[in-house]
Amino acid sequence: MTELHRRQWLQGIAGAGIMAALAPERLLSAGPRRDLIRTENERQGTTDWQLTYTRVDPRTRYRSVMIEGYVSHASVAVGQKLDFYVSTNPPSPFVIDLYRLGYYQGKGGRHLLRLGPFPGKVQPTPPVGQGRVRECQWEPCISLEVPRDWISGVYLGKLSALKHRYQSYVIFIVRDDRPADFVFQCSDNTWQAYNKWPDNYSLYTNDRPDGKPHVGGISVSFDRPYGKYVQIMDNPLSQGSGEFLLWEFPLAFWMEQHGYDVTYCSNSDVHRDPRCVTRAKAFLSVGHDEYWSREQYDHVLAAVRAGVNVAFLSGNTCYCVTPFSPSSGKVPDRIITRRGRFGGVRPKEEPWFADMTVEAPSEALLIGAQSVIPFNGSGDWIVTRPDHWLFEGTGMKKGDRIPGLVGWEFHGEPADIPGLEVVAEGPTWTGGDLESHYTATIYPGPKGNFVFNAATIFWSQGLSAPPGHMPPISHHGRPHGPDPRVQRITHNLFERFRG
Repeated sequence: MTELHRRQWLQGIAGAGIMAALAPERLLSAGPRRDLIRTENERQGTTDWQLTYTRVDPRTRYRSVMIEGYVSHASVAVGQKLDFYVSTNPPSPFVIDLYRLGYYQGKGGRHLLRLGPFPGKVQPTPPVGQGRVRECQWEPCISLEVPRDWISGVYLGKLSALKHRYQSYVIFIVRDDRPADFVFQCSDNTWQAYNKWPDNYSLYTNDRPDGKPHVGGISVSFDRPYGKYVQIMDNPLSQGSGEFLLWEFPLAFWMEQHGYDVTYCSNSDVHRDPRCVTRAKAFLSVGHDEYWSREQYDHVLAAVRAGVNVAFLSGNTCYCVTPFSPSSGKVPDRIITRRGRFGGVRPKEEPWFADMTVEAPSEALLIGAQSVIPFNGSGDWIVTRPDHWLFEGTGMKKGDRIPGLVGWEFHGEPADIPGLEVVAEGPTWTGGDLESHYTATIYPGPKGNFVFNAATIFWSQGLSAPPGHMPPISHHGRPHGPDPRVQRITHNLFERFRG
């Protein structure tokens, strides 16, 4: 490690008074453990959590004006209030069915309760605010006190109009503060960054004449519905649910199938409190986890120093610095604004970036590798260190491939961190013309812990295929679905994390 990198790495874990909250003994004080996830998944499941009838306004391509909604908080604890905001156009009475997502005998969800019916009405489309933000100020239809017996997880509210047949979702996380083996961070900042609701207002749409997509000062609000997913696939179940069902649910489904002790949180939870990470043996970044605040980075890096294991089962992770700010109604952490690039804008990236004024350390000093140019592509996950304990029981040899597992964004250019090993690497291709290179890495933390970087958004695709799941295809490549080798590698990693 160069002296500059060493100083950055040490500074990154020491700042902001974090270390006082991260004493190593916290990791050993879990106390008696309840088998919450295994017990929960023995309850009756249903596939009715899926949307059956969806439709978007052809003028916007993403918005479901017939019925759409959002909730007041990305995550809530039991006993707290959660407000639901719904619009129907034309007006129609509607109901909200609430489900917790998990394994549930392979059905993927459990029905909890029905709210309503409510008299629907057309709620106003908000004007364009500062930083191109579109912030709804709708009237709530109900304020729900989260029941005390709901355990941490990802929850869907299925909105169903009664005058016609159309449906969409709202999505939220129920969090807790208990010690657990795993903390599963949902990538909801990135869901919102790409959300084009109502009509092309994501972090990537701006009025600059140069057409650069990564521009500082552009904002998005969580006070608006999620439109249908906009990138590499057309998935109707993304209507109102962000990106969770696409990239993150296959891991949650697999973990709950096998009874792993897991608790869930949002990006904003990690941003607010370092103890969200340090209460666990391992922290998981999942799927497309591109947008982080500087506080998130500092809290996770400090947790590594305190002995927490970390798995980046994700790609393009911790790429842009997006500070949180309150809503116009003074609710904290309801707006994110792109302000910088972790590690600074690299020369090859300059054609895509402008006005990135906030400086932050390189994401590679945390992850073990970083996003590279070209950004997008697909490829096979190729083993380079079959003798590593990660591959025990897989039967894999050097050069063996897991087809299509790398995509559509990835990490490369491994960092100069003591003890870091490249366990898989190879080429990726964008449109069959532009070649890039990914590196999957693992490095030891200071207290017998590890940081693993799978270097692909698609890792979860190799673990399970829940009901309604659509496998992605991107840049002329696609993963093949559940693979026993991906499952065994993940099992080996999780068992090492659990000790």
